[in-house]
This record gives sequence, structure tokens and C-alpha cells, in this order.
Amino acid sequence: MKQNNHIRAVIVEDEPLARQTIKDFVAYEPWLKIVGEAIDGKQAVELIDELRPDLVFLDIKIPSLTGLEVLQRIKHDPDVVFTTAYADEAVTAFELEALDYVLKPFGHDRFQKVLERVRRRLIGREQNQRAANGNRSYIERMFVRDARGRIVQVRVSEISRLIGAGDYVELFANNMPYLVSLTLTEFEERLDPKKFSRVHRSTIVNLDHVVSCHEISRRLAIKLSDGTELIASRSGSQILRDLFV
Repeated sequence: MKQNNHIRAVIVEDEPLARQTIKDFVAYEPWLKIVGEAIDGKQAVELIDELRPDLVFLDIKIPSLTGLEVLQRIKHDPDVVFTTAYADEAVTAFELEALDYVLKPFGHDRFQKVLERVRRRLIGREQNQRAANGNRSYIERMFVRDARGRIVQVRVSEISRLIGAGDYVELFANNMPYLVSLTLTEFEERLDPKKFSRVHRSTIVNLDHVVSCHEISRRLAIKLSDGTELIASRSGSQILRDLFV
């Protein structure tokens, strides 16, 4: 839970120099506050579930439990930035829906880019939630180009899902894909949060098009009206569970 407009973060890192470097870089960011540190996996699980931070800087290779095992055992579901000495582990980081990863030893410029991405994601999400509680109006229709270059009208109610791909979003309406030059976060700000839910780092679904859900491990498999099946992230799964009667 955010306090005094801070994003609360925990560092899980067994190397003292790496821990201190993260703290030094974060010290220049008034929106981000380190609230705890852990030096091994077992301590990390206890600390994360106790403090319930918004963000974890998580080393992949740490004593007692790996960073991946920590994520499997915690009950809380924070956003994660992986820290690693191995570039090939970046793929694993994104498969696990991490916000980003940084290679050790940390470079200041790279770390600042990571922090900027974190800030946009987490603070932007909070702003979206505040807007959802106000009297904000949301788009009901839009004009997009189809595969043949024609400009066509799409009603937002017809959109079943939206998939983020960098600076573009691929939306699906009436079983047809359309590419729109917006980021998924920008698109999310224009959609009614009572009808659309971000179930994954790269996916938003129209709740009116959700036909069924079933459990797979700690996540939900979602079936949409167009026959598509998606696996929600742990946080996305919890959002959907909160809607269950």
C-alpha cells in the first residue's frame, strides 16, 4: 500500500555492493522509498509477505531460494525488477511479467531508464484508479485502419481484447485485428475500468466478452467470446476473482 505518495520497494540481493548501489540510485527519486532488504530467498519471502511492497528489486541467484522460487512462494503479488549478472536471464524475466531487468554491475543510465519505466507504470496505474472513481467519460467508439488501409468504425463494446506491443496496440473486434498507434497504458486510460481489466502486463480484456474462467495453478485461464483463451497474471487473476459472486 502506498504511503505519502511513495512507491514502496524491497531489495532482495545478497551482494552488499549491489544493495548499496540500488539504494544510492533510488535516493535521488522522491517518489520511491526502500522499506526493507533481504539477503536470501527465505528471508525475502517473509519480508515481502509482511511488508507487502509495491515493487521488489529481485536478484535471480540468491542463497536458500532462487529469485524465481521466491515468486512462487510469496502470497503478495508485487511488481518486480530483476537484477542479474547474466543477460540470457532477461527472457525469463519477461516471461514472468517483470517490469524490467538490470545487469550487474549496474550502470547509472540504464538504471535510470528502469526507474522511469517503473514510475510510469506504477504511478500511471494509481492515476488511472483515481480517475476511475471520478466522473470521467470514456471512449465508446473509434476509427481505425483495417488490413486493407480502409478507415472503419469500431465500437468499444465490440472489442474483446487488446494486446500491447511496444508503442502499438493490437485490438480485436468481431474477430478482426486492428493495429493502433498507442501504448497499452495510454489505451487503458481511455477505457472504462468497470468494463475493461488489465489481466496481464501486455493484455486487457473486455469483461463483457469473458465467457468462463478456470484455475491453472495460481492463475486463471480466461475464455473469451471469440474462442480465445488467455492466462492471466497472478495480479490479474486476483482482480478477476474479486469480481466473482
